[in-house]
Amino acid sequence: MLSMKVHRRSVVAGALAAAALVGFSTGAQAQKKYDTGASDKEIRIGHIVPYSGPVSAYGTIGKSIVAYFAKVNDEGGINGRKVNVISLDDAYNPAKTVEVTRKLIEQDEVLLLFAPLGTAQNTAILKYVNQKKVPHLFLATGATRWGDYKNYPWTMGWQPTYQAEGHIYAEHIQKNYPNAKIAVLYQNDDFGKDNLKGFLDGMGDKAKTMIVSQLTYEVTDPTVDSQLALLKGTGADVFVNLSTPKFAAQIIKKLPELGWKPVHYLSSVSQSIQSVLVPAGKENAVGIITSQYLRDPSDPQFKDSSEVREYKAWFDKYYPNGNYADSLNVIGYSSAQTLHEVLKRAGDNLTRANIMKIATSLDMTLPMLLPGINLKTAPDDYYPVERVQPVRFNGERYEALGPVLGR
Repeated sequence: MLSMKVHRRSVVAGALAAAALVGFSTGAQAQKKYDTGASDKEIRIGHIVPYSGPVSAYGTIGKSIVAYFAKVNDEGGINGRKVNVISLDDAYNPAKTVEVTRKLIEQDEVLLLFAPLGTAQNTAILKYVNQKKVPHLFLATGATRWGDYKNYPWTMGWQPTYQAEGHIYAEHIQKNYPNAKIAVLYQNDDFGKDNLKGFLDGMGDKAKTMIVSQLTYEVTDPTVDSQLALLKGTGADVFVNLSTPKFAAQIIKKLPELGWKPVHYLSSVSQSIQSVLVPAGKENAVGIITSQYLRDPSDPQFKDSSEVREYKAWFDKYYPNGNYADSLNVIGYSSAQTLHEVLKRAGDNLTRANIMKIATSLDMTLPMLLPGINLKTAPDDYYPVERVQPVRFNGERYEALGPVLGR
């Protein structure tokens, strides 16, 4: 009798365990949550960059992003799902940005927008994507407004802000060139104005006495030769150059032709040695001061590091026609790694709300961030990278100027 009771209890226990297992399996399936753009097999991501137009040099960022996710897909995707990056050209035209954004969201039905480039371009779609409640993540622009979590909770930047960068240049000038006569040239759009605001805020009351001229250029201008001639004529001995790559290269080449040799501060968006300084002539760029937050893969001090070796192995396999030394590709690679981490942590809950929840609770490092610089966000802090390293170009590479600065 005793053995019979044990047997019956075992049967009942086994039945209960089997029922629990079925229930668990069903529950696990039920826990999968998807919004438009996600499924068991795929995650669709929308990306916008100027492959054509006046700043087409930035197109390599898009190519590096596509190449990064090609590697991810070859390795099995993210939690078993392939990542489909739909990368479209807006030619750096805000009207075109609006058009391709609507296509990505309404026709291609992407889960999120990732790293669209340009301040005016993202401004043009800001209200639309927030009304649609589509994650608008890790923008390829340093405008300060991307941290406005109260009014635009679905939009987040990635790189250090232009205003923070401007502050740093202002502080550096006042400390090292307290008697300077400063000339400023900036792009006449949201990008340039945000840079300028940070610089003027950093200068404070000294702006009135130290800045002798502020001029603008339009992104459609063929050259800025006339502006440079006017700025030289002011007698300025410090030049703050808030321009994008095409114009930065023109300016660096033109200054020696004008016989003007000011201390030259250059916006970080145009710091690329390969895309900007080489076309301008590296000899003309000696002494340029800018700021960095990412490792330069061509810098001898990093070439033997595991981080750069891993980067090079990826680049050689997935973007062999690109320029390995172009720092713009490091931006694409590193921002893509950030999104990769967000999607990985999302697991089977690929809803837009959950994507934002994870994106606003990051605390991590990335292989190609400079030592001492990290990436951190919070529900009330939409500025992922907030520290930079001031640097000066020595003719071959950038050298650190003092410690890492920022929060």
